[in-house]
Amino acid sequence: MKQDLFIGLMSGTSLDGVDAVVIDFKDHQCQVLHTANLAYPDSIRSELLALHAASHNELERTALIANRLSILYADCVKQLLSNAALSASQIKAIGCHGQTIRHRPELGFTLQIVNPALLAELTGIDVVADFRSRDIAAGGQGAPLVPAFHQATFGSADKNRVVINIGGIANLTSISASGHVIGFDSGPGNMLMDAWAEEHLGKRYDHDGNWAASGQVIAALLARLLAHPYFKQTPPKSTGRDLFSSAWLADYLTPDYAPADVQRTLLELSAQSISMALTDFCGEVDEIYLCGGGALNSALVARLQQLQSPVKIQLSDTLGIRVQWVEAAAFGWLAKQCISRQTANLPAVTGAKGTRILGAIYAS
Repeated sequence: MKQDLFIGLMSGTSLDGVDAVVIDFKDHQCQVLHTANLAYPDSIRSELLALHAASHNELERTALIANRLSILYADCVKQLLSNAALSASQIKAIGCHGQTIRHRPELGFTLQIVNPALLAELTGIDVVADFRSRDIAAGGQGAPLVPAFHQATFGSADKNRVVINIGGIANLTSISASGHVIGFDSGPGNMLMDAWAEEHLGKRYDHDGNWAASGQVIAALLARLLAHPYFKQTPPKSTGRDLFSSAWLADYLTPDYAPADVQRTLLELSAQSISMALTDFCGEVDEIYLCGGGALNSALVARLQQLQSPVKIQLSDTLGIRVQWVEAAAFGWLAKQCISRQTANLPAVTGAKGTRILGAIYAS
């Protein structure tokens, strides 16, 4: 049967770079055929971090960084096509998430920056972008959007499954055997740990959670962090750097805290907030699957397994898509839904008034 090829592009709240995948959707299956990744140059990453807060001349700076990002996205697409020995004409569309710099659904907006017209021009492929705005216009949170993909790709008629994506922010998708889906952001995933590691180790992340494992949980700090109302807030809910930022963390710290102990406490915050979300909102759970960069942090995974025993925690690799490519694949799926005029949001997840077709198409 003829291939039905799409490209998914994802750059998340970890601000580490862009992931790209070629996906084949023939026979209503999702098969990741080829992958590529480009890291963010320090200049792009630092400018994106700066734009998360109000700053001088931010309209012009946002437009300029959107162009730079689009060039980087295009380079990643070209690398991907080269790796796959494919031509642009063989791809139906690119689904591009863009880079979130503000997420304020309570104010009626979310902002993922990219210049999709430039991306279409540079690649010669139709681009679908701006997936979140339509859901917000319908009264939803605009996030998370991956649960619909998780349901379509990872759902089971026999098991109650939870898919946990641990990126900068962690999000959960609970898919019951009956088909009912709950999805929401549980809180920080890697974001605070990464920022703390960069500040004290000069590294983008704590490899395998080794630094965190060398420290001890600061019980009083953990209790204060977990007391934040977001963790008990009933879904639908979504969050990001607008709430769980380094500035937020700084308000809870004192000079006598050892940096390694803070890192261990931040790992515990991620693990416990995910575990609390599972217990409080996800009902009966038979199987748990992890994806995202946090799934490669063995210290974090081991702690989650302790908290969720006896339910076995597995990686999404077991279900056919490796952990680091699930989100990119989701945005390829969202592009397919848009191109085929199919809805892609789940009102039970986002709180929207109903199902909607998501995304805007920029023809090549």
